[in-house]
Amino acid sequence: MRAFRLIPDDTHIPFMRYQYWAYAFSGALVLLALILVPLKGLNFGIDFRGGILIEVRVPGEEADLGAMRATLGGLALGEVALQTFGAPNDVLIRVQRQEGGEEAQQAAVSAVRAALDEQFGEDISYRRVEFVGPKVSSELLWAGTQAVLYSIIAILAYVWFRFEWQYAIGAIIALIHDTLTTIGLFALLGLEFNLASVAALLTIVGYSLNDTVVIYDRVRENLRKYKAMPMSELLDRSINDTLARTVMTSATTLLALLALAIFGGPVIRGFVIAMIWGVVIGTFSTIYVASPMLVHFNLRRTIQQTAATETP
Repeated sequence: MRAFRLIPDDTHIPFMRYQYWAYAFSGALVLLALILVPLKGLNFGIDFRGGILIEVRVPGEEADLGAMRATLGGLALGEVALQTFGAPNDVLIRVQRQEGGEEAQQAAVSAVRAALDEQFGEDISYRRVEFVGPKVSSELLWAGTQAVLYSIIAILAYVWFRFEWQYAIGAIIALIHDTLTTIGLFALLGLEFNLASVAALLTIVGYSLNDTVVIYDRVRENLRKYKAMPMSELLDRSINDTLARTVMTSATTLLALLALAIFGGPVIRGFVIAMIWGVVIGTFSTIYVASPMLVHFNLRRTIQQTAATETP
């Protein structure tokens, strides 16, 4: 029985023929992101704006987050986020910071407790009530920014050590492209930007890098085999050699993400939308941002000069 192949093994797609069209598209996306973020701003969640955290255990084996969300959504307290953790009936409630001082925060906590007491009676257990102030939330935002920056610096060092500096610069440009366009997506759609969003950015960086390293490894292998082949043609060959793997990996990842988007509910929807975009734009940037950089940085000429220097 003949095996089914989504992508044939012997594709000859001229990717580099369209690189300048791809540059224009990528440049437009990055420019749009740079305009939207300062102009429209990000919809920061409670993690970065401050707010109230209430940890409760509800009666029964599993919490009905939909019913609880409907109950608390009618209190006019602004953004209210719920998620389970630990046991299925343990719920973490996050309420945005209220206008006013400590009295306003206490009034919000009292309103939440009254609504939950009415819904569950005396069987509900309050485990923890905390206030996240502006100072803590700004520290969380800075810590999240540092996490993304440090990961990019570590990736630069890793790729430089494993390949050549041209590969490292190309990979970093692609990762910055992916990160900026994803942040722009958050600004465009008004998705909540919280610690889960930072996790999505880091995941996108890792996914895009993995795809880039696979193609870079094939480029390095083909450089040894086809010493006289033009660089653009060699890049086309390398991308086509790994195209089946790239498409299958992206397709299976997207299937899982689409299932989460459909059935995962509103709590993780922002994270999932960012991940779907990240898989698509990460695959695109690997082909049309990271790979063409090797041509512009004269990779082949550098390798030939190094070989000539090392030849006795």
